[in-house]
Amino acid sequence: MTQTPSQSSLELWPVGNCQVSGMYDDRGGLVWGCVPRVDGDPVFCSLINGSNQDEGVWRIELEGFARATQEYQRNTAILKTRLEAEDGSAVDIIDFAPRFRRSGRMYRPVAFVRIVRPVAGTPRITVNLSPMKNYGEALAATTNGTNHIRYLVGQQAMRLTTDAPVGYVLEKRKFRLENDLHFFLGPDEPFGGNVGHEVETMLELTDHYWRHWVRGLATVMEWQEAVIRAAITLKICQHEETGAIVAALTTSIPEAPGSERNWDYRYCWIRDAYYTVQALNRLGALDVLEKYLAYLRNIVDNAKGGAVQPLYSVMGEPELTESFAENLAGYRGMGPVRKGNAAYSQVQHDAYGQIVLPSVQAFFDQRLYRMAGEADFESLEQVGEMAWKMHDQPDAGLWEFRTRQEVHTYSVLMSWAACGRIATVAQRLGLTEKCEFWRQRAATIRAKIEDEAWNEEGQHYASAMGGSHLDASLLQMIDLGFLKPEDQRFQLTFAAIEKELRRGEHMLRYDAEDDFGLPETAFNICTFWLMEALHLAGREEEARNLFETMLSHRTKSGLLSEDLDFNNGELWGNFPQTYSLVGIINCATLLSRPWSVIR
Repeated sequence: MTQTPSQSSLELWPVGNCQVSGMYDDRGGLVWGCVPRVDGDPVFCSLINGSNQDEGVWRIELEGFARATQEYQRNTAILKTRLEAEDGSAVDIIDFAPRFRRSGRMYRPVAFVRIVRPVAGTPRITVNLSPMKNYGEALAATTNGTNHIRYLVGQQAMRLTTDAPVGYVLEKRKFRLENDLHFFLGPDEPFGGNVGHEVETMLELTDHYWRHWVRGLATVMEWQEAVIRAAITLKICQHEETGAIVAALTTSIPEAPGSERNWDYRYCWIRDAYYTVQALNRLGALDVLEKYLAYLRNIVDNAKGGAVQPLYSVMGEPELTESFAENLAGYRGMGPVRKGNAAYSQVQHDAYGQIVLPSVQAFFDQRLYRMAGEADFESLEQVGEMAWKMHDQPDAGLWEFRTRQEVHTYSVLMSWAACGRIATVAQRLGLTEKCEFWRQRAATIRAKIEDEAWNEEGQHYASAMGGSHLDASLLQMIDLGFLKPEDQRFQLTFAAIEKELRRGEHMLRYDAEDDFGLPETAFNICTFWLMEALHLAGREEEARNLFETMLSHRTKSGLLSEDLDFNNGELWGNFPQTYSLVGIINCATLLSRPWSVIR
């Protein structure tokens, strides 16, 4: 019986170390992984290789395969897959990317590590290790030695060091598994020490790192497992070298079947990263914030007081030219597969507020290694100047419309927030005149929103100045502090949004036709925004029920993608989506009963 799944699925288990990440399918196959970092060449690409599931993959196949079960080691990013055969034979596969402190620094190599252990019977396995190069152009050529195989995936080869029979791996030959086997696929350099001993030590140290990191999270009482898994995955979505946080780990998973809404999300959106650090701050994960603030400071420095793009590469590269990977058929054959994202050239003015808001914490939080001072305030003012300059100018908006521009209410709202928060920092620093200056600007923008975003005929705020359409981002008026939940205008707007955009237990971003027609799926973060609004409106039981429903839509790995078919519950869009994981953390924090009920 073949072990290869018939088609790709988002039943995936991410593993990573903040340098590289891999995605494992429901039978333990490594079906997605890029080197040397998240936006690199997907040497493991069978996830989006159409029906070709045997190339761009690393699979341990068990003869007579009958079933698989999977779980993460508790509070870690270490995955265990058990494969069982019809005759009762069984093996465990342990997958991880090493991450631990060594020699005074974090060891996080460009490496995927596997341990295969016999569990029962007389299992016979085949190792199919078939990385590709140049976005699925060809299988990587190999050279080999006694205990290693080199895969020529690009300018730098990857080297597999193993205590498994090298010839069996090269020839994909079936053999009996009689003892633990260890595989370290990493940099093309000699592997020091005994591979079995070293890999087992790496496993122990990586396990300790993650459990120690989770132990520092300030979790709520209810839904702890869901919150912890979301937090670990958000951590994996940070490229630690620079501090950038990517929107998702994949490219080109369609937002809806056959829609061609296939985008490359392996980049750092200023907006998505803002929401990510906001959620992790609620759990006290300051390490992610500190790294990200360093990334932001470099972005602001390079902008030299000018416009900030909505997204950058994890290295801060501004030009992300969009093209097609012609050799990859796409997820379930639904192309195109895109690399790069043309949204980098869009005008999206909400970015200024999303730089200011997370930066403010650095002026107040005594726990940080590096607190911000007056020099940082001067830099932040440059961002504020752009927010002020652009607050009444049209842009593509947070939903990144490609063919039209308006003065989007959400973008104006973020400019208001930027000016107001800068005033707060000025007050903190004792800069009285600066404080009053920025408060006046915030007041001017507030008046504009109240006057021009309010649609008198519809009795609600509109998605754009002078417009009549609705979109779910208007619910953020509460979170940003623009309105109080009891404000009549907000209550009317919420009622209108619920009537127009709610689809049962889910929420659309908007229901107006866009560049690709009418939206076909719900946008998961908007469904979480709905829950927050329900909570604030006093509809607590309804909010909790909706939250439980959304948790039931998670994959077995406990995660969500970007979109969801509100008719059949199937997940669509790039995976795992940081927005959606933010929603889990934020809503659990809002809706959980306090610890005091059990203390």
